[in-house]
Amino acid sequence: MKVDVLLGLQWGDEGKGKIVDVLAPKYDVVARFQGGPNAGHTLEFDGIKHVLHQIPSGIFRPGTRNIIGNGVVLDPIIFRQEIEKLEQYKLDVRNNLFISKKATLIIPTHRLLDQAQEKAKGDDKIGSTLKGIGPSYQDKIGRQGLRVGDVLAAHFDEKLNKLVSAHSEILKRHGLAFNWDELKGPFFEAVEFLRGFRLIDSEYFLNDELKSGSRVLAEGAQGSLLDIDFGSYPFVTSSSTVSAGACTGLGVAPRHIGEVFGIFKAYSTRVGSGPFPTELLNEEGEAIRKQGNEFGSTTGRPRRCGWIDLPTLKYSIMINGVSQLLMMKADVLSIFKKIKVCTRYQLSDGTVTDHVPYEQIHAGIVPLYEEVEGWNCSLKGLSEHNLPPALKNYVEFLEQRLEVPISLISTGPDRTETIYRFR
Repeated sequence: MKVDVLLGLQWGDEGKGKIVDVLAPKYDVVARFQGGPNAGHTLEFDGIKHVLHQIPSGIFRPGTRNIIGNGVVLDPIIFRQEIEKLEQYKLDVRNNLFISKKATLIIPTHRLLDQAQEKAKGDDKIGSTLKGIGPSYQDKIGRQGLRVGDVLAAHFDEKLNKLVSAHSEILKRHGLAFNWDELKGPFFEAVEFLRGFRLIDSEYFLNDELKSGSRVLAEGAQGSLLDIDFGSYPFVTSSSTVSAGACTGLGVAPRHIGEVFGIFKAYSTRVGSGPFPTELLNEEGEAIRKQGNEFGSTTGRPRRCGWIDLPTLKYSIMINGVSQLLMMKADVLSIFKKIKVCTRYQLSDGTVTDHVPYEQIHAGIVPLYEEVEGWNCSLKGLSEHNLPPALKNYVEFLEQRLEVPISLISTGPDRTETIYRFR
């Protein structure tokens, strides 16, 4: 069997949580392959909204096993909080959730480092979620990080103290004092809670599942345009958010990758700093934000909003090898009689291109738009067979330009508000 990969094609917040929940019944295993509590995957069903940060979005499907892969950075305190929130739903979490021993731990001083580093950047700040993501990945790459499997070792306290001491020296240089005795109590309680879960060699687990014929869905976090290598650097996250990251973040070989589902909004949003060519700093942008409830599920920050950007979408499709597109939040654009689509850029030297330039951070990019008719009506209760002609035309226009089929359209936040164009 193959591992299908599901990831976002924009700057995150595309609706990955909902789609994983929708697709999960088709899979035996859902595995998160990168990111950490900076993710906010929102699921909505039975009138209840759920936000998951570290736990895979297949957790609400009783027949699905869920894995937190080695590419994830895990905060035990937030993990415990998430699990406790789920307890009211009587889920069999302890049997359906598995955690890689090779996943990296976030400790309390990582969050302090995140705050100090972001403050030091001043006007050049990244727009971090301040969850300790960047510093924990720094420690991972610097070969001094702690991993989930370390919590089972007799020398865990010794390794932890060594890391805290290293962080303390850095924080002193930033002029930030802290009391470790106040921080360590909740952390050790959360670590003890974590020890009660299935901590596994997830690469063996997943490959054995594939050999036995299980269907596996790899769940990405953030978005492709925030990838550490291919995103709008330095305004990116600290992990590999593209499809290749599923291999390194789970321990599966490239030959095992099957379908690549690319999720995108019918428009564009971004949280934090960084380039955003189609951003609307006007009434239209505010209308999208209000209609789409565009506020970060992790930070609560208002998202920057704009028209859809095809050069960046084509770029993401290319680097991910996307085989199917899933369009989210089509209902949000129902408020517009006319919709704009950015098809090309004009650069500062007058060049017109549909490529994303290396110099995007500093270049004066002017988006070039084509205008299409809006559907300007409610999409509630509609199916593939009675979609408004203008929406059909919008979808077909995008398919023609992106050269990949759009197999699903989301018309609302609930799992039932989903239209399949191909079965």
